[in-house]
Amino acid sequence: MSKGAFVTNETTITHFTVERQVQVDPSTSITDYLVRHATQNPDLGIYRTKEGETWKDHRAADVLDLVRSIAKGLMASGIEAGDHVAIMSRTRFEWTISDLAIWYAGAIPVPIYETSSPSQAQWILKDAEIKAVFVETKELVDVLEEARSEEEGHNVQDVWVLTNGGFDEVIARGAESGISDTDVDARTAGIGLADVATIIYTSGTTGRPKGAVLTHGNFIELAEEGLQKLAVIFEKPGYSTLLFIPLAHVFARFVEVLALIKGIPMGHTPDTKAAVGDMATFQPTLLLSVPRIWEKVYTAAELKQGKGLKRNLFRWAAKVGISYSRALQTPEGPGAGLKAQHAIADKLVFSKLRALLGGRLEWTISGGAPLGERLGNFYQGIGLNMLEGYGLTETTAPTNVNLPKLAKMGTVGPPLPGTEIRIAEDGEILTRGIGVFTHYHRNQEATDAAIQDGWFHTGDVGSLDKDGYLTITGRKKEIIVTAAGKNVAPAMLEDPLRSHPIISQVVVVGDQKPFVAAIITLDAETLPRWLETHDLPEMDVHTAARDPKVREHIQMAIDRANRKVSRAESIREFRILDDDFTMDNNMLTPSMKVKRHVVHENYAGVIEEIYAGDPRTS
Repeated sequence: MSKGAFVTNETTITHFTVERQVQVDPSTSITDYLVRHATQNPDLGIYRTKEGETWKDHRAADVLDLVRSIAKGLMASGIEAGDHVAIMSRTRFEWTISDLAIWYAGAIPVPIYETSSPSQAQWILKDAEIKAVFVETKELVDVLEEARSEEEGHNVQDVWVLTNGGFDEVIARGAESGISDTDVDARTAGIGLADVATIIYTSGTTGRPKGAVLTHGNFIELAEEGLQKLAVIFEKPGYSTLLFIPLAHVFARFVEVLALIKGIPMGHTPDTKAAVGDMATFQPTLLLSVPRIWEKVYTAAELKQGKGLKRNLFRWAAKVGISYSRALQTPEGPGAGLKAQHAIADKLVFSKLRALLGGRLEWTISGGAPLGERLGNFYQGIGLNMLEGYGLTETTAPTNVNLPKLAKMGTVGPPLPGTEIRIAEDGEILTRGIGVFTHYHRNQEATDAAIQDGWFHTGDVGSLDKDGYLTITGRKKEIIVTAAGKNVAPAMLEDPLRSHPIISQVVVVGDQKPFVAAIITLDAETLPRWLETHDLPEMDVHTAARDPKVREHIQMAIDRANRKVSRAESIREFRILDDDFTMDNNMLTPSMKVKRHVVHENYAGVIEEIYAGDPRTS
């Protein structure tokens, strides 16, 4: 454990710092690492693309040639140093190449989720003053055109379609212009740690997205410290990673930069539904993902067992794995009996699960949302090293991450080197350090509200243990205060409920109400298989929401979640909706976070009906 500095208030630690371990030349930019690989190890395969059921390596030297050629085309198209160029695409090789080329041309890439509506795209295009856009498909061009017709419009001059010769068009412009290697190399040489690397717009759960301005130093210094702190992950030869979370999200972007710095071969999967299949062929050693993916993998594995003996065996093995992982975190460790059970479970179940994930996966890092102690212990128990971390867009992703030599499930670990964590009097988590953003683009008021006395106010609530390990208990704005004055953190109830195979989303309600309740949606994708394994007839979501057996199982899941909290915090009533929360109906952000205020507005009648019959409700 790195030496930590902290102060204590009786038994509560309120401040923890980990000193920096790596110093980086101030003139360094992200593309310098690509140049370094291409120069020192030109044959290094830094990216892999899928061709059929195999993956093709792309040499560092070839990648640099491609990036330099596109950068010349950007310059020929009038992109000046410091200009903003948007990328609107699913996660794919071309996204990363676009990112690198924009940086190489001295410009600033701005991601837009490919799922964005015209009005959402219009806001970013206008607020960030975008001059050109790389889009994945022709259909997304239509979104941009509709965005142009929105009020105030935007001033995009060029749109290049990645799946329709967009790179070729840009490269041709560069070739015709006569721009030399010296000219384009001068652009990237003029960029250093202090320069802006990107503007990433927050999900906007409570209003219009704000553009967090992140520098090359934010990414590079944080990644270098992370690589130093987690060095054991990269000791074995042949490591690789597969990226399938959206590159418009800061977490994926950080992974992209970290992989480039270390020279980790990286593949891309555009469709998360194909992620497990791609893992089997790519065979990664390291995966970084959000909890929703780990939940889906667990659910798919459980439902794949069918019913009867196989299902019971899986559930037994899961319990053994969780118990084994928990025992590993105690001074005594697992006993002989538990070790024997774990060996049997590994042979019959866990080894098959690891094969499903490619067979070479050793390390997994989860971030972006709470993973949950049970799910973390499950993956640790099946033989994967699960490290949960924490961060936000404004902190360039991770401020904290569990350590390989000491992972405490249920926490997000200690701060990375160069990062400080402080717990305010009201429980809010404050941070400052090398990863914290500089400001919100064109929004000084929001910047002043977020950064006070040098500390970024995360809006999350949590606590620190004596080792500096941080536990997240919820969002400050989401804390429910019941009519009796009891404070309730919704995440403590929602996270375990979302691990149920047929539950898609949960919103806990009860602010200023006599008791806590929950609004639940069903997962239409997993429902058919779940019904089959429980000997229930086929039914749609509407019918399932009213089926007594389905409701009985939901109640059982609620009962399990309620055991983790006091009676005053427990869920007393629930309602199952006929539809789900999606980006299309504006109840999910592009990063899959629930827009609580929208849910409350859209289902005000449902919430009111829950409490209407209770005499304590005034």
